[in-house]
Amino acid sequence: MQKILQINDNDNLIVALKDLKKGESVIWNNHSYVLATDVPAKHKFTTQEINIGDILYLYGLPVAKATVKIEKGAMITTQNVKHYAAEVNLDNRSYNWTPPDVSKWQNRTFNGIIREDGRVGTANYWLIIPLVFCQNRNVLKLQEALAAPLGYKQTSYDQVTKNLLGCHSSDPQESLTNRAFANVDGIRALTVNSGCGGTATDATSLCKILAAYADHPNVAGITVFALGCEKSQVSIFDEQLKLRNPNFNKPYLFFRQQEWQNEEEMMTLAIKQTFEKLTVANQVTRQPVPLSKLKLGVKCGGSDGFSGISANPTMGIVSDIVVSLGGASGLAEFPELCGAEGDMVARCIKKEDKIHFLDLMNRYEEEAKLCNASIADNPSPGNIKDGLITDAIKSIGAAKKGGHSPISAVCDYGDPMAEEGLSLVCTPGNDVEAVTGQVAAGANIVIFSTGLGTPTGNPIVPVLKIATNSITANKLSSMIDFDCGPVIEGTSLQSLADDLLELVIKTASHDYIVKSDRLEQYDFIFWKREVSL
Repeated sequence: MQKILQINDNDNLIVALKDLKKGESVIWNNHSYVLATDVPAKHKFTTQEINIGDILYLYGLPVAKATVKIEKGAMITTQNVKHYAAEVNLDNRSYNWTPPDVSKWQNRTFNGIIREDGRVGTANYWLIIPLVFCQNRNVLKLQEALAAPLGYKQTSYDQVTKNLLGCHSSDPQESLTNRAFANVDGIRALTVNSGCGGTATDATSLCKILAAYADHPNVAGITVFALGCEKSQVSIFDEQLKLRNPNFNKPYLFFRQQEWQNEEEMMTLAIKQTFEKLTVANQVTRQPVPLSKLKLGVKCGGSDGFSGISANPTMGIVSDIVVSLGGASGLAEFPELCGAEGDMVARCIKKEDKIHFLDLMNRYEEEAKLCNASIADNPSPGNIKDGLITDAIKSIGAAKKGGHSPISAVCDYGDPMAEEGLSLVCTPGNDVEAVTGQVAAGANIVIFSTGLGTPTGNPIVPVLKIATNSITANKLSSMIDFDCGPVIEGTSLQSLADDLLELVIKTASHDYIVKSDRLEQYDFIFWKREVSL
């Protein structure tokens, strides 16, 4: 196996693929480098002597500026470089790209859920929604009352305690094959961290996200709980639902707790009425649909120094294939586009999208400054430890998830992504807030790369976890669905992308159950942008 990798011929940084020792000699393209320091795998070292103020390049783009003099062959660290990004050009030059050959995928299908309006889901869930955090308990109680008896409990540690008490039972997975509603994939619930005690803007924004989830093609119907005095009133939710879809006609049950003298009576009726509506949801069956009905969310979390080399570009190829077939893809995490703005702007088809993207980025930075921070502060200690020293290094590698296709739309948090093409979806880098936003934008499947490992999932959309390296894939096999580690060993990106797309198709057809769903990792966090009052 090759020990090092120079990603672009113009780079003055080289990536260590293996742990390298000080004094060791390594060769790339007939150039020999003697290491001035130890360089752990995933970190970068310089190809030449670097002076204070010099720009360092990776992926052919500027990613850092030297703060001290750096020897040739020395590792870059947070002590010798700082974040740096190229200036952005707003000119109207056309963006040229060569779409991939998609002939082998042209006639492929997946088994999807076709809704009355023609939109396609990859799942068929009943969704339980709270309009305020003090209804989280009722939401979870309703889910608990329905999910296990109806055969939707994926994992339970209750049996561990029962075994300790000497009570042994049959395999809990047996119930999964004996569901009362065979065409309903699950009873899913959201819990929220907002809805009251905040600004009116936050209340409206929360209702906007909840309405997007209610209207999502993966959702068959909804049960909604409110307290009664919250800021996120049901009238606001209904207004946002109408804005999202004026023709919304899914089964919709509503319970306002302050109208009831007895919680048990309310919950009993909620269980009975939801059970009755599940018979309607159960009438939907899967049908073959073209791959153009896929709407990907491309995301990374727990990133490492291999993310931009293995998993992210593999996902980018899948994104380009789906877009070329007439499908859609959404690239989120705006703090992880800090340093990649030039490429994003160049790829926007419309000038108004270029401006909108930069406006959203500038607004984000101004909000960060109010907290004495910057979006360039995004890399976590785990990222830095694994070679992502500056936000630009992280961002340019993260942007690889979006492939090379032109950008069709730029949308704010909770706004719908384009029906076709690549969209930029404004979200934080925070894994759960970002995936929550991608699903609200309309993604019906999320592919999520991770170098360090994360169990993150979503209540209504399958989240496929893609490892950047085989060590993480093997160590955290209960979380990881697909291993891109072979890229580091020399396997081609295209070969792995073909395999990944096959897994996406199986997942969209419900023939493969993602690990995050098996772990019941149904994460939902609304991005609360305003102050608490």
